[in-house]
Amino acid sequence: MNTRILLVEDDARLAELTAEYLTKNDLKVSIEPRGDTAETRILAEQPDLVILDVMLPGKDGFEVCRAVRPLYRGVILMLTARDEDFDQILGLEMGADDYIAKPVQPRVLLARIKALLRRLPTAGEASGESESLIFGQFRISQATRTATLADASIDLTTAEFDLLWLLASHAGNVLSRDDLLQELRGIGFDGLDRSIDARISRLRKKLNDDPENPTRIKTVRGKGYLFSKHDWN
Repeated sequence: MNTRILLVEDDARLAELTAEYLTKNDLKVSIEPRGDTAETRILAEQPDLVILDVMLPGKDGFEVCRAVRPLYRGVILMLTARDEDFDQILGLEMGADDYIAKPVQPRVLLARIKALLRRLPTAGEASGESESLIFGQFRISQATRTATLADASIDLTTAEFDLLWLLASHAGNVLSRDDLLQELRGIGFDGLDRSIDARISRLRKKLNDDPENPTRIKTVRGKGYLFSKHDWN
């Protein structure tokens, strides 16, 4: 496997053990201990996936994520403090694709990495006829993993695209947080996880949806979210 991972972790022993485990599972891992130099490496090397710790010397993980996200097209998996909802939500708001709480078991980390990598397009996947959905001026293609609104490209992270595709492919139907989490992350809603809410908020901004009175991705109180078939002109 040629999958390249950049592990940004300042705990040298932890980074070494993690890299060793992932390497044994056919992943190519490089280690970077500082946030400021990690930013440069991510943009220059464009790894397939970045494992990004929050607490780093030079620049914290949130700053790094925010800085690289506009120009980095791979996956960002943030390592956050356990039970720190603020860290998790802030990471998603900065553009992370997913998060996992520390300390993390290597097998759990590997499973999450594989799940995230499965969403990435592979060579040749975009050839041929794209499977697309069109609603007025909005178009989303699963094959090319692109979305446009009024012919303008929408810049989406991997996780944001997956959520938007899932909602759009069930347009007109309410999907609960449990539905969305089960499909996207393979876990149920525990009543506390705010990752879906954070991504919905980011999607609304990118879709020019009024955050106070959204009409394109609607909140159905007590039930979940609904992608409208209308309101796209």
